[in-house]
Amino acid sequence: MLKLMNLLTPVSGDAAYGLYFGLSLTMIILMAVAAVAAIVLVLMQPSNSSGIDALGGSSETFFGKNKGKSIEAKMKKWTWICLVVLVIFSIAFYILQLETIWA
Repeated sequence: MLKLMNLLTPVSGDAAYGLYFGLSLTMIILMAVAAVAAIVLVLMQPSNSSGIDALGGSSETFFGKNKGKSIEAKMKKWTWICLVVLVIFSIAFYILQLETIWA
């Protein structure tokens, strides 16, 4: 990973290199954490296939009708939050790379 970072580093003074390397490493770590969190949240969510439930003879219950307010809704909300954070950090990392290329 350090070899990849060396290809994109600025050629100016040591302070610019340190700032660039710190920001780049922080962005990559935050993107990795957001991606892993989104993957785990998606895998923890139950599937939306309600047709299979009919084969087992399960019926609608009060809890089943209010699933929108349960843990599943919270997991879906946190999945979207993780994905939005991932997109924001990806765009910021791209802008950081553009700034070093044009500087």
